[in-house]
Amino acid sequence: MKLEEIQDIFFQECDEGLGQAEAGLLALQAGAQDDETVNTVFRAVHSIKGGSGAFGFERLQAYTHHFETLLDQLREGEHALTPSLIGLLLSAFDMLADHVAAARGDQPTPDDAGMLQRLQETASGAGGTVEVADDAGLAAALDFDLDGLLGDLDTGEDPFANWERDAAEEEITDATRLFVRPREGALAHGGEPLLLIRELVDMGGIIRAVDAAAVPTIDRFDAAGAYLGWHVDVPATVARSDIEDIFEFVADDCLLEFKAATAPVAEPTVAEPVVAEAPAVAIAPEPETAPVTNILPFVAPVEPAKADPAPADVAEKGAAQPGMTATIRVDLEKLDRLINLVGELVITQAMLAQRLHNSGLAQIDELNDLDHLTRELQDSAMSIRAQPIRSVFSRVPRIIREVTATTGKEVRLEVEGEATELDKTVVERIGEPLTHLIRNAIDHGLESPEERLAAGKSAEGRIRLSAEHRSGRIVICVSDDGRGIDRPRVLAKAIERGLVAPDARLSDEEIDNLIFSPGFSTASTVSNISGRGVGMDVVRRNVQALGGRITITSTPGEGTTFTLALPLTLAILDGMIVTVGSETYVIPLTHIIESVQPEPEEIKYIGANQPMISVRGTWLPVQSVANQFGIGGAQVDPAKAVLIVVESEAVGQAVLMVDEIRDQRQVVIKSLETNYRQIEGLAGATILGDGRVALILDVEGVTAFRAPDRMLRRA
Repeated sequence: MKLEEIQDIFFQECDEGLGQAEAGLLALQAGAQDDETVNTVFRAVHSIKGGSGAFGFERLQAYTHHFETLLDQLREGEHALTPSLIGLLLSAFDMLADHVAAARGDQPTPDDAGMLQRLQETASGAGGTVEVADDAGLAAALDFDLDGLLGDLDTGEDPFANWERDAAEEEITDATRLFVRPREGALAHGGEPLLLIRELVDMGGIIRAVDAAAVPTIDRFDAAGAYLGWHVDVPATVARSDIEDIFEFVADDCLLEFKAATAPVAEPTVAEPVVAEAPAVAIAPEPETAPVTNILPFVAPVEPAKADPAPADVAEKGAAQPGMTATIRVDLEKLDRLINLVGELVITQAMLAQRLHNSGLAQIDELNDLDHLTRELQDSAMSIRAQPIRSVFSRVPRIIREVTATTGKEVRLEVEGEATELDKTVVERIGEPLTHLIRNAIDHGLESPEERLAAGKSAEGRIRLSAEHRSGRIVICVSDDGRGIDRPRVLAKAIERGLVAPDARLSDEEIDNLIFSPGFSTASTVSNISGRGVGMDVVRRNVQALGGRITITSTPGEGTTFTLALPLTLAILDGMIVTVGSETYVIPLTHIIESVQPEPEEIKYIGANQPMISVRGTWLPVQSVANQFGIGGAQVDPAKAVLIVVESEAVGQAVLMVDEIRDQRQVVIKSLETNYRQIEGLAGATILGDGRVALILDVEGVTAFRAPDRMLRRA
C-alpha cells in the first residue's frame, strides 16, 4: 500500500475521531458529565495525535499534545467541568478540526497561539505544568513507586520469576504479560510513553518492574532519550485488540511484546497469548523456550483464545461475533463505477423488454425474473451509497458556535431525524446550502436577547433542524422562533434594487421568494456572516441542481421555516412514461397520486382558459404540459386527454394534462446540466428501452410555473 493511501486512511480515521470527540463534548455540554464520555473524547484526540506524528504533521501533533494534556487532567479529576471549561474544550475542538483540515491541504494552517496559551494556562492552573509532570504526580497516577523500582533494578533477577506469587498477592488469577519500551526518538515529536502506560493501568494493569538496563552514564545521557521499559500485567479478561488499540499510532516508536501466558500450554500456530484454565491433572513442567512475542506493527489483531478449543470453535475462528457488524472501506470510485454499471444494466434490461414486447414475447417468465433481479440489484447497490444525514448535521453545532460568538446571540439547537439516510452525493452537496440557512437563521431570523425579552420570549433563541422520508423524497426543515420575514422591508428593498415594479402587487409567498434573488440582501452592513446578497441565491441554485425545491413558511413574530425537498438518489427512479404531442416524458412515481380520464361535464372553467377538475372534493387547476413547454400537436381538450394528479411540496396537489400513458418502469437519470444546461421544469433525461431519449419532468418546477394555490376552490 502506498503512503498516500495510508495517509488517506489516517484522515478518514481523523474524521471519525473528530465526530466522536464532538459528540462527546456536546454530551458534556448537555450535562452527561460521566467518566466514559471524557475518556471517549480523550481517546479520539490521542489517536489523532499519534497518527499525526507518524505522518510528520508537526503542527497538528503539537496542538493535540496540549489539548490531550488538558483532557488527561480532566479525566484524572484535576478540573471541575464548569460551563467555561466546556466552552474552552469546544473552542479547542474547533481549532483541532481546522488543524486536521490544514494537514489535509483543505485550508491554511490556523493561528493557534491564543488557543495554546489558554490551554496551557488552564492546565497550569490545575497545579501542574503542561510539559512535565513531577515524579510524585507520575507515581500517584501510575499507582507504583518509581523511585523504589529504580532502586531495585540491579538485582539481576528475572522480573517475572515470582509471577504466580505476585499475581496471587494482587488477586489476578490470569494475566497477559506485556513488555513496553519506547524506541529511540520516541520523545522527539512530543510523545509521552507514560500516557500509554496510564491507559494500561486504567484497564486494570499492574506495573511489575521497570527495566532501566539501557540507561547510560551521565556523560552520555540524553534528556530527550527513551531508556526505560515496563513489565506490565494486564488481566486476561481484557481483549488483546483493546491493548493493541492503545499502541496503534505509535507502532514505529514503541516496542510492544506479548509474553507467554501464566500457565504452560501447547503453543498455537499463530502468535497470540493463551490463557489456560485450571488443569484437573498434573502437567509436566514447561520446556525452556523463548517466549512467544508479537511486535507492532500488527498485521491483524487477534483476540485471546480459550484453552483447548473444540473443533467447532476452531472451524469458526475469525467469524464475526453475534451482534457485531463487519465493515470494509471501499474506494468511492469503485462504488461509483458499480452504480453506473447497474444503471447501464437497467437500460439494457429495458431495451430487451421492449424488443421482446415488440416481438409478442413479453410474458416470458425469465424476463420477469430478470426484471425482479435487476430491481433487487439496483436497490442493493443504492443502499451501499446511502448514508445517514448525521454527517452533515454534525457540522451545525460548530457553525452555531462561530455565529453566536460574532453576534452575541444565545441559541439552542434541536436536531431530529439525523439517522435518515439518503444518497452519498446528496449528503455531500447539501452541506453548503444548510450552512447558509443556519447562518441566515441566526443572523437575520433570531432577535438579540434584549429584543426577545422585550417581546415576551426567552433570551435563548431556538434553531430546529429535522430530516424525514416523505413520499420517496427526503424533506429537510430549518426553522427558527425568531422575528419572521419582514415583508414590507423585503418588498421595499426589491423595489429599490429594481427587482419588481413599484406598483407590483405580490402575495406573501412571492415576497418571501424575493430573498432568493441574486444580489438581494436586507442587511444594513456587510459582515463576514451576511450582507453581500449571495447566500440565499446559492442555496436555491444548489438545491435545484440536486433536483430539489426549497420553500419558505414565515409568520411575523413567530419565526421562519425553510423546507428542502430532495430526491433520495440522483441515479435511478421509478417513473411513468407519458406522451405529449410527439414528445415523450417521464413523471417520477413518487409525485403521482392517481390518473383520471374525466367526463366532459366534470370539467369547469375559470375565465376562458383555465380548466378545473374536482378531485375528491377539491377543485384543482389543470395544467397543460404542452403549453408550458410549447409543444405542438398535443391534446387541448381535458375531457379527451389523460389527467395525472400529482403532489408537490410547494403547492400541494395539482393536475398535469398529457396525451397518453405509455408505460411504467425504472429509468436511469442523466444530468442535463452536465451534458447541456439546466432547464426550468426538467429534472434530467433518460434513455428508454427503444433507444430514444425522454425528458424527466421536475414536478415541483412544473406545478409552481403558475400559482395554482390561488385558484383552489372547495366543492
